[in-house]
Amino acid sequence: MKPQTIQIFLPEGSPTSVKEAELTNRLIKTIWFPRTAMDKAFKREIAQYTGVYFLFGDDDRGKPQVYIGEGENCWTRLQQHNRNKDFWTHCVIAVAKTNEFTKTDVKFLEHYCLAQAELAGRYSTDNSTGSLEPSISEAKKYDMLDNFETIKVLLATLGYPIFEDKRGDKAQQRKVFYCKGKQAEAKCIVTDEGYLVLAGSTANIEETKTIGTGPKALREELIEKQVLVKQGETYEFASDQLFKSPSSASSVVLGRSSNGWADWKDKNAKTLDELLRQSDEK
Repeated sequence: MKPQTIQIFLPEGSPTSVKEAELTNRLIKTIWFPRTAMDKAFKREIAQYTGVYFLFGDDDRGKPQVYIGEGENCWTRLQQHNRNKDFWTHCVIAVAKTNEFTKTDVKFLEHYCLAQAELAGRYSTDNSTGSLEPSISEAKKYDMLDNFETIKVLLATLGYPIFEDKRGDKAQQRKVFYCKGKQAEAKCIVTDEGYLVLAGSTANIEETKTIGTGPKALREELIEKQVLVKQGETYEFASDQLFKSPSSASSVVLGRSSNGWADWKDKNAKTLDELLRQSDEK
């Protein structure tokens, strides 16, 4: 990762309407818009360029969902999806500023983006038929991979980190914290986005009467989404789960009201509070 400058232009003057975003020294440009502002997005020339597009919404279980497509004229494809796809609420189109992408270029980007989104596992994908990788030269492939990296950064900046590893940069070593109680034994790492309880962690099935409405509702939501799956005498985290606070994470794990700053500890029994909050004050 390196410092980068991103320029965002609001053609309608509103931050909730159409946005165009680009890295100032790169080929790729994106346009973001809510489904309710399609008439405004249509006015932008780049919406009709050859490119890849991303439709964002939620699936039936409330998990973030994305459909990844490509088109020689993206707007023509979006008009079709507006008629026959219900789930999406927002769209991002990624194109070359010079409109130089070919059909083969965007077919490759579609294929690669879909594979990377599925690998990251942050969003369920609506591409039921998948995407075939086209045959392109080695040189062109590396050009497209470079363009993918720009698309990845722009999407995350616009609020859709669909290609980002939940655990952060693999080169960065993350300290592991532990939360234990009765049958529960969970692992957590602190990322730039929050507190990530790792897959394979376990949580107590039994809840105390004083658990609180918030943690109780969150546990029910995670069970419904099959993030927490009953395995014997415990719930097991079937996938990494991000929490906004350490206390919401530990309350879900322990099945009771919990102060996560005290209940999450490293392997030397140092609390999250000692290592993060108190150390910041020194």
